[in-house]
Amino acid sequence: MPESDTPAPFIIPEADTAHIHRKRFDLPYAHLSPAQKLDVYWPAEGDGPFLVIVSIHGGAFMGGDKRDVQITPVLAALERGYAVVGVNYRMSGEAKFPALVHDVKAAIRWIRANADAYMFDPGKIAVWGGSAGGYLALMAGVTAGVAELDDLSLGNPEQSSAAQAVVAWFPPTNFLLMDAQLVESGLIPDDVEDHSAADSPESLLLGYKITDVPDLVRAANPETYIRPGAPSMLIQHGLCDATVPYQQSATFAATARAILGDDHVTLDLFPDARHGHDDPAFNAPENVAKVLDFLDGVLKP
Repeated sequence: MPESDTPAPFIIPEADTAHIHRKRFDLPYAHLSPAQKLDVYWPAEGDGPFLVIVSIHGGAFMGGDKRDVQITPVLAALERGYAVVGVNYRMSGEAKFPALVHDVKAAIRWIRANADAYMFDPGKIAVWGGSAGGYLALMAGVTAGVAELDDLSLGNPEQSSAAQAVVAWFPPTNFLLMDAQLVESGLIPDDVEDHSAADSPESLLLGYKITDVPDLVRAANPETYIRPGAPSMLIQHGLCDATVPYQQSATFAATARAILGDDHVTLDLFPDARHGHDDPAFNAPENVAKVLDFLDGVLKP
């Protein structure tokens, strides 16, 4: 894995990709930061154009890597004829919101700009991430055309950053409600300040204690940007998640259904699941197959 200044708790083991022979690592999609690189994996055979899944890692906005084990379930899509693109982005120790959103959308524009050279189908791009990566998948899905969340100076300004499908696992959405929702579910004591603290991942991402900047929290909430025409979404969350409360997904999904229609938003709540890709509710083969079935239904004729 590339060297990183990531704090120790967020150093995650590297995925085993030795069996994947068609791949390229550390391609720059922009040149403002060393973090702005991506990896490409192709199916074992064929010349494309391949539908694309952009894999966005989690790590509390401060850790994780495009090549760590979080990409493992996404790589199952190679067997269904998808190309997989793992993306790194600037984390909170380097840059504040909305830099990470700018980066993911710049990576999508890069994919479209280089579709011919890399055997991509530029019209069929999905985003899939968990935790902070799930947040970014939602943001990429709902903010196409939102000028302040597209930094065109990062490259390929003539290309669209729109995604055609979204998969979000246990994403945070409304940062200000997280502590109260965890208390409501009995997952933290009511005198514990976790997400609302000045040194919480969410406060560090925004650069301010979140309770002091409600307007900025709203600007960082993907629910703010849901509008007709947003792509179909599959959102999955565990009811026993003591890190990101399941109500974050439930409230977002309810708002999205009201705007997009029930057919465009699927919410799966797993009764015993906790937070993280290593929970079998998420990375079990049958659930990964369900996710891929959803993407097939949206992206394949």
